[in-house]
Amino acid sequence: MGYRSKTVATWIAFALGAFGAHRFYLHGRRDALGWLHTPPTLAGLAGVVRMRELGQDDRLAWLLIPLLGLMLSQAMLCAIVYALTPDDRWDARRNPKEPGRATGWGPVLGAIASLMVGGAVLMGTIAFAGQRFFEWQLEDGAEMAPAGTQPSRV
Repeated sequence: MGYRSKTVATWIAFALGAFGAHRFYLHGRRDALGWLHTPPTLAGLAGVVRMRELGQDDRLAWLLIPLLGLMLSQAMLCAIVYALTPDDRWDARRNPKEPGRATGWGPVLGAIASLMVGGAVLMGTIAFAGQRFFEWQLEDGAEMAPAGTQPSRV
């Protein structure tokens, strides 16, 4: 394998990290962890499609959409870790037989973008999953209440 750029790895993780593209860039196409990124990302995208077609009451979409959020969040975290790795440590690990290269502002800008997007996606995922969980609990409570009574709401 040739030289592995910290800047390129950061931006690949930012753009396509949910599909494991950053792992393929760094470890090659045979990387098993890279291939494990795709199924939950596609499942989350299927949840988004289901919710658009079937509405917000589709419980399967409730379970699938947070997968997409978690995969996007982990991709942003990988981009931040790559960007903040010191150049000499990056080169010692990823390019041991190559001369070191200074990276400049590319990884820094990637870390900033990843922090903004990752923070928003993670907070949205937590809010969505929490809201759906508590709505589910309220629905189950309404089904279990005796006839003619209202379930208590806190």
